[in-house]
Amino acid sequence: MILIVDSGATKADWIALDEKGEKLFLTQTLGLSPEVLTRTVIEDRLANNFELSKNRDEVTRLHFYGAGCGTDRMKKFLHEIFTDFFPKAKVEVKEDTYAAIFATTKIGHQGIVCILGTGSNCSYYDGHQLFQKVASLGYIPMDDGSGNFFGRKLIRDYYFHKMPQDLAIKFAKNYDLDADVIKENLYKQPNPNTYLATFARFLVENKEHPYSKGVIDKGFQQFVNNYIMQFELATKVPIHFVGSIAHYLKDELIEVLKRNDLVVGVIRQRPIDGLVEFHKQNI
Repeated sequence: MILIVDSGATKADWIALDEKGEKLFLTQTLGLSPEVLTRTVIEDRLANNFELSKNRDEVTRLHFYGAGCGTDRMKKFLHEIFTDFFPKAKVEVKEDTYAAIFATTKIGHQGIVCILGTGSNCSYYDGHQLFQKVASLGYIPMDDGSGNFFGRKLIRDYYFHKMPQDLAIKFAKNYDLDADVIKENLYKQPNPNTYLATFARFLVENKEHPYSKGVIDKGFQQFVNNYIMQFELATKVPIHFVGSIAHYLKDELIEVLKRNDLVVGVIRQRPIDGLVEFHKQNI
């Protein structure tokens, strides 16, 4: 049995294939980002999934693509957990950017591949190799244009009274904005980046409001400036995206890309289907 996994900070999609490439089952766990989760939490999320626990001894290969797997230390950390949980599996751990590449770009084709979901990232793919100019420092100082970036912006604007009153009233009805609740989720609960990203749904649902349009436009322009434009070939190759923010704010994203003379490539909500096709070709 072969397991293919695309894990963001919020959730992880798992697809099991047999040795002929036929799908056996699909399942989902909460995200398994090693940057913000302990070994115990990750092990619990695996053990509490019926399909994974039931088939743990049947897995011979595991291809895991995950947020927070950009350093050797994080890859090793997850590799050890997976090797223990799936004792017969040959385990491969790669950062989620590779999932985005395999889902949007053909081997041998150049492109800039971006992630805009709970977090954000951007890499240049020359058709064979992945290149990144800036190492990610996680959701607090980086992640421009992401779900947690927009969530943080909304909370700050609400508390600093910069959000228009009509939206502020609506915002308060949709979320528990008590200061103690927010601080509990940010500083004491796991996945604070995922918690922040839950507020981005409000931005999507109210994207036609002038305030929202301004926040979205500035956030995407900041992503373009800091992430995409770092590459010299930015205006000469297609720009591909995966992630929920790129998907649900597709029109707004395309507008910003075109304004910056960038070539719009593939935009996908989830890379898992593209990953399956890629691995089927390599079984």
